[in-house]
Amino acid sequence: MSRIIAIGDVHGAYKALLQIIEKIDLREDDTLIFLGDLVDGWSGSYNVIEYLIGLNNTRNCIFIKGNHDLNCEYWLSTGASNANWEAHGGKVTMQQYEGKTKEDKERHLIFFGNMPYFHIDEKNRLFVHAGFTSMHGPNGEYNESSFIWDRTLLEMAIATDETLDPESIRYPKRLKHFHEIYIGHTPTQHYNSEQPINA
Repeated sequence: MSRIIAIGDVHGAYKALLQIIEKIDLREDDTLIFLGDLVDGWSGSYNVIEYLIGLNNTRNCIFIKGNHDLNCEYWLSTGASNANWEAHGGKVTMQQYEGKTKEDKERHLIFFGNMPYFHIDEKNRLFVHAGFTSMHGPNGEYNESSFIWDRTLLEMAIATDETLDPESIRYPKRLKHFHEIYIGHTPTQHYNSEQPINA
């Protein structure tokens, strides 16, 4: 039976990515959904993208765009960066591209350019890096930056009273659109958890 496997922020952790792929015992009919922020942080961002480009040729993969991916894409396309990005892993990523060919960089730029901001599967499950703010759902979002920056969707899910009837007028409308929502972006340690949070 095929599986949908959601993988959170890799942040350049190439060795850890390989360990995850080995641990899940990847099958030919599995679908891997990466929840964004593939780069910045650990020192393997270039290798992560190279590996995932190859993996996408042999497996069904969906790569959701995160804020770090967007920053790297912007830098690859313009040569310009910003101090905030550099301070949060961008500088390490830029160093990994030193000595790479123009073709290598263009191949990665195409990869980043093809990343969607969210994915909705046939079971009405949303996969997004950060969230959305529109009460009409992600297709009604006015500001694309919400998909890669917004933390209020997770905060709202955690804060919502579990006993509140979903049919109640007080139940958050953003949580009614989907059967399940899978989010990356926010470290679970912010909520004193080393494990994924279910809310």
